[in-house]
Amino acid sequence: MGKKKYLELFKHYELFKDEILNRLKDFDYIWENGTEKNLFAELCFCLCTPQSSAKLADKAILRLKKNDVLFYGSHSQIRECMVGVRFPNNKSEYIFQARRIFKDGKSFFVRKFIDLSNPERTRDWLVENVKGMGYKEASHFLRNIGLGRELAILDKHILKNMKELGIIESIPKTLTKRIYLDFEDKMRVFSSETGISMAELDLVFWSNETGEVFK
Repeated sequence: MGKKKYLELFKHYELFKDEILNRLKDFDYIWENGTEKNLFAELCFCLCTPQSSAKLADKAILRLKKNDVLFYGSHSQIRECMVGVRFPNNKSEYIFQARRIFKDGKSFFVRKFIDLSNPERTRDWLVENVKGMGYKEASHFLRNIGLGRELAILDKHILKNMKELGIIESIPKTLTKRIYLDFEDKMRVFSSETGISMAELDLVFWSNETGEVFK
């Protein structure tokens, strides 16, 4: 690990620490006080993020929530709101199909599928049952609702920082389950060594690349 990069990481962490901790509290609030619709909307946000800007994905979800299109609109209505999101046809289909899992009649039920005692098991279930959701998206969703703080969200920003810090040797073209879990373990070791929690570390890496703390 380059000493310069290591020192830059801690400098950045200290600069953004308060903002990062406040954002983690926001995530906790969603699980503790949010409605089932809030949880479903967060899941849909994570379905929209692959290879897309998180900000544009968030704007798409806001458009979808307007007039309840996200919750009750037709497939074509969902597609119309996916402005700026890459692969809008696929992602509108993912959202439409996710509603079949988490919606019964007019009511949504997300919490009943989440095992609080075992985030890893919940992540596996999400990957296996929610179309369009891989390990990154499932980890992202659980973190964003205040759960899974020991899970890694291995997007391009995180992987780039992990490589620069010597946590991993290279960035693979494809993240298989085996590689994902191996990199996650390496990130946990780094987290333990630095004293920066996994949830904080993700936001440190992400903000280090983008200049802001988002979600």
